[in-house]
Amino acid sequence: MSFTVAIDGPAAAGKGTVSRAVATHFGFAHLDTGLLYRAVGAKVMDGADAVEAAQALMAEDLEGDLRAPGVAQAASRVAVDPQVRAALVDFQRAFAARAGGAVLDGRDIGTVICPEAQAKLFVTASAEVRAARRYRELCEAGHEVTPEAVLADVKERDARDSERATAPLKPAEDAVVIDTSEMSIDEAVAAAIAVVAEKRGDRA
Repeated sequence: MSFTVAIDGPAAAGKGTVSRAVATHFGFAHLDTGLLYRAVGAKVMDGADAVEAAQALMAEDLEGDLRAPGVAQAASRVAVDPQVRAALVDFQRAFAARAGGAVLDGRDIGTVICPEAQAKLFVTASAEVRAARRYRELCEAGHEVTPEAVLADVKERDARDSERATAPLKPAEDAVVIDTSEMSIDEAVAAAIAVVAEKRGDRA
């Protein structure tokens, strides 16, 4: 029996960490849908056509360093293309429908990809908090960046993601919003698990 958890939110809000923890807790499969767009963005940076890259995307394309700042910006740019999004919809929906349960995180899972998901979360945080988190991640990964540049990048991506015509970033009407600005990772994970457990009808 399938049970789908849709987790959306802006960059560096913690949705990836929360999603992986929720999937592990319940024994569900996990898909970071942002990697699909990053993989397409990386191919475009190498000269490929965005739509063709999306249509031909394979599992092995999701490997490698897809977290670099340049790839993130490329992903955000290709994500505004309706044809790119359409090419990746079937892949995501098939994953969501798998037996045993699935957690998908991204920008439009609860609103477009899986509007019938049994549990929907929107994980967010202030732009300043998210930029500080992303700055630490990038520095630890060896990238040379400044706090100011990372904050500008976060705000630019927010604007592009929320203002695009196709599948803009926004909470689903029935999503539970979790603001992680002043939460620890453990607190955010616990809040998400509680929401999913309630939707599943689990007993405490």
